[in-house]
Parts: sequence; structure tokens; C-alpha cells
Amino acid sequence: PLKLLKMKNTLLLISFFIGLSVFGQDKYTKGMQQAFTLWGEGKETEASNLFERVAMAELDNWLPYYYIAQVNTLRSFGETDKEKISQQLEKAQESIDLAMAISPENPEILIQQALIHTAWIAFDGATYGMTLSAKNVAIYAKALGLAPDNPRVVLSKAEWDMGSAKYFGKDTTPYCKDVERSLELFANFKPEGPFYPNWGKERATMILNECHSEEVK
Repeated sequence: PLKLLKMKNTLLLISFFIGLSVFGQDKYTKGMQQAFTLWGEGKETEASNLFERVAMAELDNWLPYYYIAQVNTLRSFGETDKEKISQQLEKAQESIDLAMAISPENPEILIQQALIHTAWIAFDGATYGMTLSAKNVAIYAKALGLAPDNPRVVLSKAEWDMGSAKYFGKDTTPYCKDVERSLELFANFKPEGPFYPNWGKERATMILNECHSEEVK
């Protein structure tokens, strides 16, 4: 799980800047595009605030809440200030709870919930590791049961399993095949809408390259 510290926001954002100009310029689309632009510029607080304004106008839409959670979670990796990380992850948790209320049994939301837990574990493994690790195992199992062919589900579970194996000094190579499978799934994945989660392919490629590097050693 701690390898998520290496995750760059740009890897998650690339897909959103490809082809967005073809969508209609309604208020929702404009707001979401502006928020992604701010995020891409490294203005996480401004992006989160704008996603929140969009969410307030789109009460039945889980996506703005999902991205509030994602912005605040990703910025928490590597953070050492307890007060700051608490504020960010509490905001993320509050938002993902709202997203889940709108769209229960949603594998994308489940993955984001697991990522919030991972951020807490990365910050203080001694305090949060045991309880939240068990919750993540259950979350990934549930997500995989709901969406076995969702590439982000397959990738995220594989990366979690790799991190856990490393922590316990076990071999990570058995999970490389899952990362490879996620790339096959990414090739055929079609997001349900312009702002539906579509990240992960670049991350999967990076991890698979690391797998191949380990094989060479």
C-alpha cells in the first residue's frame, strides 16, 4: 500500500483532459472541467472547493463527491502534519459517505474508500494498520465480487496485495499477473460518461514494468 506514495495526480488526470472539449458546455460540465484544470495545476484546495460547489448543485450525482474524496486523499500521501491530514481525510471520508449514499454498491466508490484507509495506514501504520488493513481486505473482496472485470478494481486489489506481501516479506510476483490482467481490461474499458473514473492504465503499466524489472534480477 505504501507504494501509493509514488502515485502522481497527473496519472489520474490524463484521461480527463483527452476529448473533454467535445462535451456540451453546461454548468455541470464547465464546473467539472474547471475543477480538473485546477487539480492539474496543483491547486488541490481550489479544486476540492469547486467540486464541492458542483456537488451542491448536483444532489443526485455521486461523481463530484467522489472527486472531492480523491483530491483530499491523494494530497494526504506523504503529509506529516497530523492536523492537516486529519482535516483532509475527514473531508474525504465525509464526501465518500455521501457518494455511497447516492450510489451504493458502487465498486469505484469502494476503491476510493480503501484508498482513504490506505492513506491513514501510510501516515501511521502502528495506529491504523491492523484495523484498516482488515477493512481493506474486505472492501477489495466486495469490489471484486461486484465488478470482476473493472480494471481499477483488479489493479487496486493487486497493488494492495503486493504492498501487503512486501510488508510481510513475501513474494509479490504472483500478483503481477493480476496487474497484467488489469491492463487487458483497460484496453476494452468504456467509461459510462465524460467524468466517470477512467484512471489507472498508466499506473498499471508502471507497476508491470517494475514486475519485469524484478524478474530480471
